[in-house]
Amino acid sequence: MIFFVWQFDFCVIGQLLLDIGKLTPAHTMSILVVSGAVLEGLGLYDSLIDFAGAGAGVPITSFGHALVQGAMSEVEKTGLIGIMTGIFEVTSAGVSAAIIFSFLAALVFKSKG
Repeated sequence: MIFFVWQFDFCVIGQLLLDIGKLTPAHTMSILVVSGAVLEGLGLYDSLIDFAGAGAGVPITSFGHALVQGAMSEVEKTGLIGIMTGIFEVTSAGVSAAIIFSFLAALVFKSKG
């Protein structure tokens, strides 16, 4: 039940940004990613995941969390260069999968426009 409630809240926030704020989907996605990054930077995102479980770990906010978490862990190991290497190391699998599956979907379905 907690999963549904938290998942619903993230979805409601995104929908409100789209409907009331009249933001584009790109702006909404950027706001959610940045909010996840800010929450991780402040050390609050892990508590949110502990409380909400997959409801906080699955949405787009977790991508911002992963970016900051990867950068911070690599900075501790390698110094300032770890900011860039950590971001790419942690998120490369997800970004690669998105590119590959988008390409495959484009081959299978007819694009409009």
